[in-house]
Order: sequence, then C-alpha cells, then structure tokens
Amino acid sequence: MVPEINYWAVLVATLSTMIVGSVWYAPKVFGTRWAKLANVDMNRDQTALQAWMPIIVTVFVSFVSAWVLAGATAISWHFYGSGFLLAALGTAVILWAGFTAARFITHDQFEGRPTSLTVMNIAHELVTFVVMGIIIGVWPPAGTV
Repeated sequence: MVPEINYWAVLVATLSTMIVGSVWYAPKVFGTRWAKLANVDMNRDQTALQAWMPIIVTVFVSFVSAWVLAGATAISWHFYGSGFLLAALGTAVILWAGFTAARFITHDQFEGRPTSLTVMNIAHELVTFVVMGIIIGVWPPAGTV
C-alpha cells in the first residue's frame, strides 16, 4: 500500500521550514548566539553560489522530510485510527525524537559541540517538525478524512 500524500501540503510544509529557520536563526532571535557557538563567521566573503548552495540543499532535504512525514502520518492515521491532525503531530514528534534529535545528540557528542548548541538546534528541529505536522495534519489528502 502506498500512503496517500497531499503534495500541496508537503510543498507548504517545505516552505514553512524556510520560514521557521529564517526566524529562528535571525540575529535578533538565536542567530548571533548560534553563530558564536557553532564558530560560524557571519561576515565571511562568499560567492553567490556558495551563499545559495546551503539554501538549495535545505529546500531539497526539507521537501524530503515533509514528504516522509506526510507518508508516515497517513500510515499512522490508518493504523491508529485517530484524527489526522493528531496523527500528524504525534508522528512529527516521534520522528523528530527518534531520528533528528537522536542523531544531532550523537554527532554533537562526538564532535565536542557545546550542549547549548545541540539544545538550540534540536529545539529548532522540534518547532520545524511540529509546524510541518500542523500543516500536513490540517490539510489531509483528498478522500482520507
């Protein structure tokens, strides 16, 4: 069985990751602290391609994350039979905890990154997944709810 996916919801969820990231890492929110903790020089010289490449990669992986979340939500909804929004939010948190947060924590421990940087980044990912879950949950595929 192929899970039902609303690709419009996936595209909007993908866009939402860019908005959440832009706000989260804005200098007046967490951007300045993040740059200091991650040892990122925000004033470094970059060519246009160097500046755009992280954004292109982010859009691609955000689409993949939203698509996986939408598919996993449909499977979860069919299996548990709860409301679609509840299935999307529960699936988002479970996927975040089991894959994203767990992997961040593991890599950051081995790389010796500051704990506060790890917490900041996994909190950002939690907010990102919850927002994607809300979008996917309130916009289920046609004919499913």
